[in-house]
Order: sequence, then structure tokens, then C-alpha cells
Amino acid sequence: MNIVVCTKHVPDTAATLKVDEQSNVAWGDAPLVMNPWDDYAVEEALRLKEKHGGKVTVVAMGPEQTREALKNAVAMGCDEAIQLWDPAFDGSDAPTTALILAKAIEKIGNVDLALFGRQAIDGDTGLVPPGVARRLGWPLAAFVAKIREIDPNGKTLTVERLLEEGRQVLSSRLPAVVSVVKEINEPRYPSFMGIRKASKMQPAVWTTADLGLDPASVGRGAAAVQWTRIYAPPPRAGSVEIIAGDTPEAIAAKLVDKLMAEKVI
Repeated sequence: MNIVVCTKHVPDTAATLKVDEQSNVAWGDAPLVMNPWDDYAVEEALRLKEKHGGKVTVVAMGPEQTREALKNAVAMGCDEAIQLWDPAFDGSDAPTTALILAKAIEKIGNVDLALFGRQAIDGDTGLVPPGVARRLGWPLAAFVAKIREIDPNGKTLTVERLLEEGRQVLSSRLPAVVSVVKEINEPRYPSFMGIRKASKMQPAVWTTADLGLDPASVGRGAAAVQWTRIYAPPPRAGSVEIIAGDTPEAIAAKLVDKLMAEKVI
């Protein structure tokens, strides 16, 4: 199988976001890491490779810092890494990012499966996987919690999707785009040999020219959404009152009276 995993570098979940009056966003000294949802996509790709053979290529769009996300995936066991970056990509929104990733998948060629994490923890839109599927003209299986069966020769796929109402079994043809949720597996830790391999890795870097893209079709100028202003919400004001009483019943009665007075109940 020829599998592509699309990842993203994001700020660490412990990072503190700061926004100034000019709408400049800063994450302080927090490191950029591979999007946590993408760990599950990488792990599932590696499991499919171990079962069916083939190759796993990890792809990420972004500047120099993106290489840390790529190295993490290689340390886990991915075979190749590709960095998509061109100054023209700066400011791309979800639809233009989907275009860039779709062009990269087409350039790789003969791809059976494109795997994504459910969404990125910074943007939280979840729009890129369906956007890539639309650009490629491939079926999409989103929120996948289990790959029941995959037949690389017969070009078929059966998965379980995790929905609010329960689980849904879905069958599809290959190639396909699949986004996964954390219930699908438990990601492995990078091996010592994988870490050594990643430390020496120099990913291929593809630009607009390599992908056959017009620079005007990507980046901030082509984005459907423009961030006109970013600001921090005002701090919440509140107070705490401790209700005292001789017994739990007396405390509960006082609490109910206060809730009724405030028309909460």
C-alpha cells in the first residue's frame, strides 16, 4: 500500500496565547509539535503498512519549524517526509491548504489512502480532510474509529465511524481520504533507531512550482476567510460565596433559597 499521512505543526497544548492591540498573536517560548490528533493517523498508517506492506509518506505544510512535526512522524516509523513550503503559502486558509495538500498527493502518485487526524488543535475547523477529498475526487470517511477491513488489491475499504448517535459502518472504494479519532488506536513511542533516522533526515521541500500551482491561487490573497481582527476576550468577573450552616440540610435549604431568588430555578 502507498499511504500518505498529512500532518500539521501546532503550538504545544500547554502554550499560553497572547494577543496585542495590533492583532499580533504570540505563543511565547512554547515549542511547536505535531498536531496530537495526527499521532493516531500516523500510527494507523504504520499498522496498515505492517499488515499489508508498502510505504508511508508523511506530508506537512509550513516553514522551517514544520520539520519537527515531520521528524516526529519519521521517528515513529514513516519512510519518507515531504515539506510543502513557499512564501506564497503564507496565510493560506483551510480551502487553500486543502488545494496544496491535494496537489502534493497527486504529485506523489499511486496513493491508495490519505490519512488525517480529526482536526488541528489550533484552527479546530476539521475542514481540510473533506477539502482534500473534494479536490481529489475521492470518497471521504471522517471520524473513523476503526478500519474493519481494507483490500489493497480489490481497492475496497470498510470502516467504523464514531458519531454522536453511535457507530456507523461505511464501505468505500480506494483511493480514499480518511480522518481518524483517538479511539482508533494507541500511538507508539518513537524508537531509538527511529529517532536517529529522524535526526539525519532532510525532507524534500516542494514549492508552488513543484506542485504546478499559480502563486495567486494560494496564500492570504486567495483565502476565502480573512482575519480582520484578533483580540483576547475580556476577563470574566465573578464572586464566590460560601454558604454556612449547622447541617447539610440547612445548607441545602439556604442554597435553594438563593437560587430561587436569582431565578436560576
